[in-house]
Amino acid sequence: MEKMALRPIDNALPITPERLKKHVKVVSAPIQKQSEFGVNDENKAPLPPSSTIDYVSSEDLKPVSDPVSMIQGLIEGLDSKDWTEVCESLNNARRFALYHSSLLLPLLEKVMLVVVKAMKNPRSALCKTAIMASSDIFNAFGDQLLDSTDAFDNLLLQLLLKASQDKKFVCEEADRALNVIVKSMTPLPLLNKLKPYVSHANPRVRAKAAVYISNFVSKMGLEGMSEFGLISLVQMAAELLNDRLPEAREAARRTVISIYEAYTGGEEHKQPEEWHNFCQSSLPPIFAQSLVKITASFQ
Repeated sequence: MEKMALRPIDNALPITPERLKKHVKVVSAPIQKQSEFGVNDENKAPLPPSSTIDYVSSEDLKPVSDPVSMIQGLIEGLDSKDWTEVCESLNNARRFALYHSSLLLPLLEKVMLVVVKAMKNPRSALCKTAIMASSDIFNAFGDQLLDSTDAFDNLLLQLLLKASQDKKFVCEEADRALNVIVKSMTPLPLLNKLKPYVSHANPRVRAKAAVYISNFVSKMGLEGMSEFGLISLVQMAAELLNDRLPEAREAARRTVISIYEAYTGGEEHKQPEEWHNFCQSSLPPIFAQSLVKITASFQ
């Protein structure tokens, strides 16, 4: 029996980072039934050779015929030890989010915790189903999710991690979910939620956060940027210009250009010299010089 160490991923929130334990993937045959979804139990009978999961698009999900009765058993299904039953329950949670959101709202915190747990699961099918569920939850509840601070923060972190990993179909689904967040939530509070992740220990998380912040900033006017904190924005962009990953550096350059265009193109029509003075008063000289250099071609 061979053991292969998986690449460790820092699953900690940016405020209180924790070091994860290394997990060891054991390759064995036949595949064994799990006592908890994601954990093998060698004392149980093996599963059939294949367990397939259908990925149902939101458009193909139908309302629940008897939602009041079904909602009573939703949490039990989500807590099942059988990962395929958890997938089915996640799809039911999506149906409630889309068609019976008022019934799901009192259970939303618990559902989000299960979604986060499923995203961390090594089974790609379960992980992708959980990400699809998060998209429908974002669409249904939008800014209401910001009230569930810890649950939403953990969910956002997991999506940033999954959007940064190597499994393409999981990565693409996480990117879609993050784009749903951008469309379904008010920009300013979400920008404040994303800001800590540009300092995350995982460089891929930093890069993804930088990309989505850049997308937000490009749609904001000078008033919105000022409300967030113009100095805070340029300081964040300046730091990312020296990031390890080119994706983060490019996102930082786009952020700088968006800030410059808003700063000089507003009603006050500030001159490039005023932009230079603003950079010099807000940043250390070497960072100020970098920002001025990026925007020089626009003057």
